[in-house]
Amino acid sequence: MSHTVDPTAGRPLARRPLLALLLPVLMLGGCAGLAYGDPPRVELVGLQSLPGAGLELRFLAQLRVQNPNSRPLAYNGLALELDLRGQRFASGVAPLVGEVPGYGEALLEIPVSVSGFTMARQVLDFLRGATAGGGPENISYALRGKLGGDLGATRFESRGEIDLGRLLR
Repeated sequence: MSHTVDPTAGRPLARRPLLALLLPVLMLGGCAGLAYGDPPRVELVGLQSLPGAGLELRFLAQLRVQNPNSRPLAYNGLALELDLRGQRFASGVAPLVGEVPGYGEALLEIPVSVSGFTMARQVLDFLRGATAGGGPENISYALRGKLGGDLGATRFESRGEIDLGRLLR
């Protein structure tokens, strides 16, 4: 009589289903990372005033999106947060659908909202700085957001300065 040895004897059965669930998730995460390459470069290129309601101010933010990858960057939604001088200033979302070609760029426009209180705080902080030391010439900004996609979202972040001296001349 021959005896066969069961190689799984003594191992908890709960590990096998867990491994079977985790393996595809880990594989998809690796594939998603390969698909997008470098994050897009996004710069704020303009702000235009829009009609607001009540204590809300509205602007149309114009963004230049550059795709530094060979594959096109498809998107079906855009979310944006804009900070001025280290403080949250405006945010917005838009159901934009399109594609930025590989090694190409696109100009996207997204409406953003600013509360009247946020605007007042920014103006007061700016005036305090101007009276304290002769006036700041530059205002720092930061953009954070994401371009939506079918397999997830592509996040971006950008920082820069607005040269007020050049704008006011």
